[in-house]
Amino acid sequence: MQKLLLAFFLFALVACNDKPQGKILSASSGGLNNLTVVMPNDLWSGQVGENIREKLAGPVNGLPQVEPMFEINQMPNEAFSGFMRKQRTFLKVEQADTASLEVVEDEYARPQTGIILKGPTEEEIINLIKKDSAKIVDTYKNAEITEKIRRISLSLKEDKPLTEAFGITMKFPSAYRYAKEDPDFFWIRKDIPNGDMNITVYEVPYNLMNKDSNIIGSLIKMRDSIGGDNITVTEGMRFITEEAFAPYLSETTIDGKPAYQMKGMWEVKGRFMAGPFVNFTVDDKKNNRYLVLEGFVFKPSANKRDNIFELESILRSVEFVD
Repeated sequence: MQKLLLAFFLFALVACNDKPQGKILSASSGGLNNLTVVMPNDLWSGQVGENIREKLAGPVNGLPQVEPMFEINQMPNEAFSGFMRKQRTFLKVEQADTASLEVVEDEYARPQTGIILKGPTEEEIINLIKKDSAKIVDTYKNAEITEKIRRISLSLKEDKPLTEAFGITMKFPSAYRYAKEDPDFFWIRKDIPNGDMNITVYEVPYNLMNKDSNIIGSLIKMRDSIGGDNITVTEGMRFITEEAFAPYLSETTIDGKPAYQMKGMWEVKGRFMAGPFVNFTVDDKKNNRYLVLEGFVFKPSANKRDNIFELESILRSVEFVD
C-alpha cells in the first residue's frame, strides 16, 4: 500500500511540474483557423471590433473566392469561463492604464495560444491592433500550422523516396499517393470530393535564377517551364500560372533556409481548369540548388482555404537531412 501511495505521489508531482504554475491542464478544443475573441459586446460592435475583423477576418491572398483568414467567434468577458476557456486560440481585449500586447501559451488548456491586448482607451487599443497586426496574424498562423502538422503526424505517409531523391523529410498524410517519381521531379496527390490536392517537389541549379532581375517573373517562368513539362494534362495544353492575376510574393524560411513564398492561381488553358497554389523556392546554397516545393488544388466551385492551408503546412514541415 505504501508503494502504491508513493507511486501516486511521484506521478502527481511530475504532472504538476510539467504544467505552468503547477496547473494540470486539459486538452484544448476548437477547429483549425477558428479564433475566439473575448471583449465587451459594445467594443465588438464599434471601431475596435471593426479593426479586429479587418485584420483577422480579411480575405486570404491567392484564392479565387473571398474566404476569411480566420472564422471568428466573439463572446463577452463573463462568458469566457469553464469549458469556453479551453479554446485553442483566443484574443482577449481588456482595459488597463497602459497599452500592451502579451502572448500567452497554455494559459487554460494545452496546446493553447492567446493574445491579450490592453489599453486605457478605444483609440489606443485600435492603434495597438494596427501597429502589431502582422505579429498578431503570424502568432495565430504559426500556432495553426503547428497544430495541423501535429494532426498530420498521427498517420504519416512514408517519405523515404523524398529523402533519397532530395535529401529532405516531409510530413504528409497517408491518404496521399506518389503519382510520379522521376529522379528530379516528384508529384504527390490526394483525391478529394470533386477534385484533388497536389504536391510537387523538384530542384533547379543555383545559377538558374538571377536575383538581380525581376524575381517574381523568374519564379513564374521557372514553375511554368518545369511544371508544364511534368504535370500531365490533355496533349497540347499546359499547366501554367494564371496570366490574368499576378501572384503574391513574400520572403520566409523553410527549416531555417531563406525562401520565396508565392501564392497565386494556376490554369490549364482550353480546359477551364484552374485553382490556387502555394509555392516555396528554397535557397539551398549548401547544395548549390534551389529546392522548389509547391502545393496546388483543383476543387471547382468550392471553398479552398483549408485545402491550401493543409498544403502549406505540409510544405513548411520540410527539413533538410544533410
